[in-house]
Amino acid sequence: MSHRSCFLGARTPLEVELMVKQLKDLDREIFRKILKTVVNALEGKDSRDAVRSIAETESLPEERLTHILAGMYTLLQEALRLPTSSLKQEVFKEDLRDIRIPEELISDFASVVFGSRRSVLDAAALQQGNRLPSVDDFRWRVDVAISSSSLTRALQPAILMQLKLSDGNTHRFELPVAKFQELRYNVALILKEINNLEKKSILRIQD
Repeated sequence: MSHRSCFLGARTPLEVELMVKQLKDLDREIFRKILKTVVNALEGKDSRDAVRSIAETESLPEERLTHILAGMYTLLQEALRLPTSSLKQEVFKEDLRDIRIPEELISDFASVVFGSRRSVLDAAALQQGNRLPSVDDFRWRVDVAISSSSLTRALQPAILMQLKLSDGNTHRFELPVAKFQELRYNVALILKEINNLEKKSILRIQD
């Protein structure tokens, strides 16, 4: 029997655990105000005034509000990392039940992850993400030193590499054959780990 992993991972984040405890008996309208504030923050909007307004107008202790905000943000951020082709709505709802989110609030969370503003949230995540530059061009050649001040390097092949990145930077470096083999092995190992990860049911694309 296969075991399906929760979209939050093997261990529920502490922020989410603390939030769940604070959602008990929370007024639905207050919950929706907080949820809207978190969604605005995920879209890259300044939500400080909205948080301040909730704190001033609703009878919520500051600590409780802080736990709810942090937990909502973490839960939605993790859910939005996965495409809807991988994380189905019914699976998402079942995961929320498993971590004891009140049943009446589950549909509100689902409306954020699978609703009409999903494309806006995805675009904001791409824009805000601290992404590393990508490789625009890669060149290499094998070089053999005929003479060298170091006898150990004479007639030893080396791989010369040049990387041009999307941020305009160019990096050139030299690798001895042994280091190149180590690099090749580590890349193959990473690709194998990615392949194993994609086989897990939570990331498997479903029809």
